[in-house]
Amino acid sequence: MAIKKRPVSPRQRMINLMYVVLMAMLALNVSNEVLNGFSIVEESLNRTTGNSAKENLAIYKTFEQQLKANPQKTREWYGKAQQVRQMSDSLYNFAASLKQAIVVEADGKDGDVTNIRNKEDQEPANYVMLSPTNGQGQKLYKAINSFRERMLTMVTDEKQRQIIASNLTTQVPKRAMGKNWAEYMFESMPAAAAVTLLSKLQSDVRYAEGEVLHTLVQNIDVKDVRVNLLDAFVIPNSKTIVRGDRFSARIVMAAVDTTQVPDIFIGGQKVNLQNGLYETVCGKTGDFTLKGYMEMVNGNGDRIRREFTQDYTVVEPSATVSADLMNMLYAGYANPISISVPGVPLNKIQASMTNGTLQSVGPGKYIARPAKIGQNAVITVTSTNTGHAQQMGQYTFRVRKLPDPTPYISMKDEHGNPARYKGGALSKGQLVAVEHLGAAIDDGILDIAFRVQSFETVFFDNMGNAVPMASDGAQFSARQKDTFRKLARNRRFYISRVTVTGPDGLTRTLTNPMEVIVK
Repeated sequence: MAIKKRPVSPRQRMINLMYVVLMAMLALNVSNEVLNGFSIVEESLNRTTGNSAKENLAIYKTFEQQLKANPQKTREWYGKAQQVRQMSDSLYNFAASLKQAIVVEADGKDGDVTNIRNKEDQEPANYVMLSPTNGQGQKLYKAINSFRERMLTMVTDEKQRQIIASNLTTQVPKRAMGKNWAEYMFESMPAAAAVTLLSKLQSDVRYAEGEVLHTLVQNIDVKDVRVNLLDAFVIPNSKTIVRGDRFSARIVMAAVDTTQVPDIFIGGQKVNLQNGLYETVCGKTGDFTLKGYMEMVNGNGDRIRREFTQDYTVVEPSATVSADLMNMLYAGYANPISISVPGVPLNKIQASMTNGTLQSVGPGKYIARPAKIGQNAVITVTSTNTGHAQQMGQYTFRVRKLPDPTPYISMKDEHGNPARYKGGALSKGQLVAVEHLGAAIDDGILDIAFRVQSFETVFFDNMGNAVPMASDGAQFSARQKDTFRKLARNRRFYISRVTVTGPDGLTRTLTNPMEVIVK
């Protein structure tokens, strides 16, 4: 594990090591292209957030200038602007600290948020955000809710309120399998994806901050602000677009008289935009720039021109498919599968599978039942988020037979808790009380039960001759139990030739005997 909490036994260390290996194998199902895609999105978000921060800083400077020029008129709105700055910086810095904590968990103390080495590691986000002792997920949830509600009290335009509320929502889908917001967002999330989610939050914080500042500025004196802050801005609805989806942005002149409509030029050509909404279909992936200029006439009759530019990124369609319990699928067994697509609601995702059936059991949750051993199962994921079906990726899983289980005897430990005895020393009182033999794949993570059909016990008489005795199905026979009562201390016998049937319908005979030593 990433954190050493307290000394543990050698057995527990082995279980922990097996879990780490399993999670590492799980991560192999997330393609490098998808993980690298998160890095592209992260860079784009950081650029956009930086541009928003610069725009907001310009407004704060204008507040300072207005306060010096006319303190009586500006003081009230300047004070509110400083409250907005404090709240925005607080949530922004909290998200930044969580990103750094996740990267440190993934890569160590020298971890760099801009260059994550273990992008696929799912443990850091779980530990930082969902740890029972010091998880930050619930704290972040409350901070977002508090910030959103306070920002909405300062904005009067209904459309602006809807955008801010939507960007900073903490609601989870109705069929979220009982998960809270933090679990829904960060459970089993690769480190790269978790950092990108927090970067998106930082971008939304700066956007909400800018919207509120523009509202506060209008309350000072529109004419003064019009002179000092006359500029062109592009406000995109989304800054990262899946290829084939639509890029939407509002192009506006900041702090202008709303009765005047500026002329907008893109690529040297004048365009007529309804309500300033610009849209174009994104057919290629990569980084792009929306560039142009706006012209309008000021109060003196002079024609003013302002340039505008906005960078955005178009990424390939991508999806994440991970086996919840293992890195492969087992034939004839109900394999739990999680499927998600970044930026797409779970109810807009569909999936199908070859070599078997794929059954939906909840939002993003499926049960895969492969049919043939040795033949790969291919899961195809599609999205209907844009109104039409779009393939987001195909993922191949190997299909194997369930491994052999381990036989055990059900009993209770010294505290009265259920326990599974799998060999070694056993008191005679416990031995006499046993009723039947069980079998399961039980490695501390998986627990897949098998049905015992028969077995035999092998005792040794005083001459050293083996005396086999057959069971009564899964039950110990009366003869076997009678022999248990006659065994002296330190005598041993073996349980062997255990025949079991698994959930895949296959019957097999286990080769490794269980040794029992009477103490």
